[in-house]
Amino acid sequence: MTTKPAAAAARATVYGYPRQGQNRELKKAIEGYWKGRVTADALRSTAADLRASNWRQLADAGIDEVPTGDFSFYDHVLDTTVMVGAIPDRHRDAVAADALDGYFAMARGTQDVAPLEMTKWFDTNYHYLVPELGPDTVFTADSAKQVAELREALALGRTARPVLVGPVTYLLLAKPAPGVPADFEPLTLLDRLLPVYAEVLADLRAAGAEWVQLDEPALAQDRTPAELNAAERAYRDLGALTDRSKLLVASYFDRLGNALPVLAKAPVEGLAVDFTESAAANLDDLAAVGGLPGKRLVAGVVNGRNIWINDLAASLSRLGTLLGLADRVDVSASCSLLHVPLDTAAERDIEPQVLRWLAFARQKTAEIVTLARGLAQGTDTIGAQLAANRADLSSRANSPITRDPAVRARTAAVSGADSRRSLPYAERTAAQRTRLGLPLLPTTTIGSFPQTGEVRSARADLRSGRIDTAGYEERIKAEIQEVISFQEKAGLDVLVHGEAERNDMVQYFAEQLTGYLATQHGWVQSYGTRYVRPPILAGDISRPEPMTVRWTTYAQSLTDRPVKGMLTGPVTMLAWSFVRDDQPLAETARQVALALRDEVGDLETAGTSVIQVDEPALRETLPLRAADRPEYLGWATEAFRLSTAGVRPDTQIHTHMCYAEFGDIVQAIDDLDADVISLEAARSHMQVARELASHGYPREAGPGVYDIHSPRVPGTEEAADLLRTGLKAIPAERLWVNPDCGLKTRGWTETRASLENLVSAARTVRAELDGERPGLA
Repeated sequence: MTTKPAAAAARATVYGYPRQGQNRELKKAIEGYWKGRVTADALRSTAADLRASNWRQLADAGIDEVPTGDFSFYDHVLDTTVMVGAIPDRHRDAVAADALDGYFAMARGTQDVAPLEMTKWFDTNYHYLVPELGPDTVFTADSAKQVAELREALALGRTARPVLVGPVTYLLLAKPAPGVPADFEPLTLLDRLLPVYAEVLADLRAAGAEWVQLDEPALAQDRTPAELNAAERAYRDLGALTDRSKLLVASYFDRLGNALPVLAKAPVEGLAVDFTESAAANLDDLAAVGGLPGKRLVAGVVNGRNIWINDLAASLSRLGTLLGLADRVDVSASCSLLHVPLDTAAERDIEPQVLRWLAFARQKTAEIVTLARGLAQGTDTIGAQLAANRADLSSRANSPITRDPAVRARTAAVSGADSRRSLPYAERTAAQRTRLGLPLLPTTTIGSFPQTGEVRSARADLRSGRIDTAGYEERIKAEIQEVISFQEKAGLDVLVHGEAERNDMVQYFAEQLTGYLATQHGWVQSYGTRYVRPPILAGDISRPEPMTVRWTTYAQSLTDRPVKGMLTGPVTMLAWSFVRDDQPLAETARQVALALRDEVGDLETAGTSVIQVDEPALRETLPLRAADRPEYLGWATEAFRLSTAGVRPDTQIHTHMCYAEFGDIVQAIDDLDADVISLEAARSHMQVARELASHGYPREAGPGVYDIHSPRVPGTEEAADLLRTGLKAIPAERLWVNPDCGLKTRGWTETRASLENLVSAARTVRAELDGERPGLA
């Protein structure tokens, strides 16, 4: 195939870039600042160096227009909250006293002041800080960060485009502030917010911005006519401004649907649209509205969320189709490259041919540049790249790594009976209570305990050969002994072994399953300074041998109290990995589920009476469009049941979810048929308990009473108050007491105090209930 050059030379650009640096320099600097080892000036200097390095990498790769403003100390939505002056009242004094410390207080909280709620950024594993708004919110412009970073890039000679969260998405992501009626709609503040955006746009124009990008991913979700009217009004008013740069409105993660004609008609100079497979309908929809005559189209044809190489020929074909639909067509990734690791060149343990199948942020920028050159100058100019790409795609498609006939035969033999428990919940719960003998309001934790420096050092010592396997295992045993001893002394009812041996709740299992690849430096930001290394799902999945039985049974040998077996569920194993794109997700989920089913069976055979299969990503992976959700929820819940349904009636199955909007999936939570679910609830003030009650959820639940993503220690009465709130929605006989999430990121000092207070709160409320209903305790 030979493509003629485009009429206007296509430019290469990206919407955002990984923030952390090659060696997670940003994480280390921020955490050093929190601990008092790094000054504010040194932290800002590190950040400026990382921004300059990012822009240099992009420019050297051939990116014509670099983004600014996408860099963040913690979260870009929190940055937007600062930009528009929507600081919660409880944080205003801290922000006024020290802007940087006040910023981190909003993100993490302090001992005296709770942080902002945190939840998932659409259907990704990135967490954002939820804006808190109310009818009395007063917006004020503060464009200092955005202007300063633009000026930095311009001073380095870069062509730069500031990137802002758009006003409609910002309001749609917000929630009513504490004390504001739950039915308050933040979108009603749009007319109050738009003048602030106008002021920011004027400041950016004065600073030298030719273009400003406004991100509106919320418009890729189902939107009501009123919400679409708000978007139309927002961009009519912003487009009518005279003191502004050219506006590029960007949306991604899914098709735009009814929002596309709204944006196409808006008086803005450009649109950035996702044209990857998940949003392929955008191409037909754009043609149906007559294209974008006189406007710039930035085509997101390189997947910004997964790590497989692009099919360059297919992308060029799609770009060629788009040429007739806009005044000019530029090339980009489908979304910010924040969601992928930085560079495959750092990976030394992946076989070289397999490594050629992968594209991290730097490789994706190279793909974008290649596509832009092919579009602008013709495919003859990129013939060598196209040939190499074809060879790499063929190598992957024909590799034996990707196919295991035995695994495929097993999944094909699965029947409906395999995903059903032998007795319904109402019958098996009595058997579980008899076996476990737990008190009213039983206490437990989610699974992990602090990953201390000693634990991390032991793992590093094993990798480097400074200790042998026997020495490492002795250290892990000592850690498990400490965790079990503390839990017994604290008075917890169902214990955990603490997961000292686990590097990550997905990676640990991926390293023991066939079909997965593990990276050494593939870090991706999850929230704040928390980075994960998502494994890569490259082939069919099976479990060669037990993965958790040894450490779980060792922990159980140290105590008479039940110790939970801890596993990561099939949907989360997919969501927090880079999944294969060459077969349906449902098929991959079924393979993982069968591997976990084997592990669950071995745990039960070893005497484990409580087994927790975590699915925090069930809501996260929910498709953005309602029409796509039933199919997803069908295979997702079936995969969980396939993992867990083979146990005896008196074996109690737990699951766990955190930091998501659970109200959207309460029926799916019910369909999991788990005996107990623990959920994040502390920051959202027990909202999920009310949602479960409204649904009529019939099983046991533990809405969290301890926010583990904040360094503060909740007092006994604070936890007891949350429990009392939970009891208004969930009967005492079905209410558990637990933290929001695992304790891996916390220190031992705060963990001990917080869990002791949690147990004390449970005892306090237990006594209150016993006084009201003698004999129930």
